[in-house]
Amino acid sequence: MSKNTENFDAWIRSSFVEMNSALEERYFAQENRADVEGVGDDVKNQILDEGRGYIVKLVAEGNTDEGFDRAFDLLGNLGLYMAALRRHELTNPAREQKSPHQEASALGMHIATSLGVAPRFATSHLATHNYAVGGVQKSFTSLKDEFHFLNYNTCGILSFKRAADALMRILPLGVSHPVTSMLLGDAADALRAVKNYNDKLFGELDTKRFFFSVRPYYKPYRVGRHEYRGANAGDFSGINELDLLLGLCRANDPYYSQLLVDKMLFMMPADQASLRDCMRKRPLLDEFLDGASSAKEPWFKKNAAAFLEVCALHGEIAAQHHDQLVEKFIAGPSDVLDKAHLAQVTASGPPLPVLLKSLEVLRDLRLAAERSDIETSFGQIKRLKDLVS
Repeated sequence: MSKNTENFDAWIRSSFVEMNSALEERYFAQENRADVEGVGDDVKNQILDEGRGYIVKLVAEGNTDEGFDRAFDLLGNLGLYMAALRRHELTNPAREQKSPHQEASALGMHIATSLGVAPRFATSHLATHNYAVGGVQKSFTSLKDEFHFLNYNTCGILSFKRAADALMRILPLGVSHPVTSMLLGDAADALRAVKNYNDKLFGELDTKRFFFSVRPYYKPYRVGRHEYRGANAGDFSGINELDLLLGLCRANDPYYSQLLVDKMLFMMPADQASLRDCMRKRPLLDEFLDGASSAKEPWFKKNAAAFLEVCALHGEIAAQHHDQLVEKFIAGPSDVLDKAHLAQVTASGPPLPVLLKSLEVLRDLRLAAERSDIETSFGQIKRLKDLVS
């Protein structure tokens, strides 16, 4: 990497983490932990000024063949810096028409446009593409709860990817192939691993520390004039590939297609290409139902039963995420916030009640729940269960 990129990366991994950690201790010691304005201004300004010093040099260097390399990693470092400014109220989209941090915005838009991604840090920067040095990956703070969150999320994401890869390998074989049951078993094993990692995360993560000291770094912020939502743990293609390949969610559903549009630029370019390819594939659920005339055949009963197990596990994880993470770590702690802080509590931008309602819809699609107000795969899954029984 270029010297300027290397210096910025070294700062992000050291002084940046130390200053954020010091501020978090000050905030957490207060009676009102959500009120961070006017607290630790000396440290906040040090983060602002030191980071800007590195960024000015990178803007001058430019993203050319002779300039900085490893652009996606650099975008992540820049995004961590800008997210910290947002967390410490050195920027706030609610009171600004454009970002006051011009050099950082210019650098972010330059890199992001060349890569085809959003000009802010995304989940992959802190999960699947978070290069560790000396056994320590990048983070905002040195708090153990942040590392619980990062590590278990990364394990879960990689397990989701493993499940999606297994399903994709079924497509050229067909649902009646003798090897399909093995691939469905691989997908089921990977989803059980997701459940296990989630259980560990929910058991080890401190609710208050997560809510007040970790999650605030995932708030929306402006880059230039545009406000970009916060990074989301679901910003990778694997989980949506599962939705679509199983047939629990459909790309022609206005609600679900809007979700895909909104998250596309928050994914790695390779993930974007993989998801687009998946959107053109026929769901396995439809393939099994097309083979209903073979319902008495051994291959059908074996493979369809294995398929239904994968669907059930995917739904259980959706319910687990909503009922444990969302309710325990977001909705519950929000009850103590005053209106001023509650208005900006969600990483995705909309008010909390709107977000919760949207997440309930997604949960029930993945559960194939019976609902009268939205179309789910309840009827199709029930028909397939009847064929197998």
